[in-house]
Amino acid sequence: MTVYVDDAYVPATVGHVTSRWCHLVSDADDPAELHVFAARIGLRRAWFQPGRRPGDGSPDPTKDHYDLTEEARARAVAAGAVEITAHEGGRMRLARRAALRAGLPSRTTLR
Repeated sequence: MTVYVDDAYVPATVGHVTSRWCHLVSDADDPAELHVFAARIGLRRAWFQPGRRPGDGSPDPTKDHYDLTEEARARAVAAGAVEITAHEGGRMRLARRAALRAGLPSRTTLR
């Protein structure tokens, strides 16, 4: 499994935290390893955002992610996450969805 962090840097206030936020994702269909990585950098499991398909709300592992502040992003990179652009993250999600529709493993790496 590879863990990625994008550079979305969306300004927002979540609860009492104001930051520029980005995303921590992996290329695996099972989020278990992503949870292990997230815990290593100090993220709570409750902060995980499981992907859901619009309409029926069924699981969509291509959308599974954690939101990260800039500080948490720096910890993720220091722990080995691969930096990607938000555009690359979008391309990766589209490729994984196409693979799933074709009945293929959806693990898609960018590099």
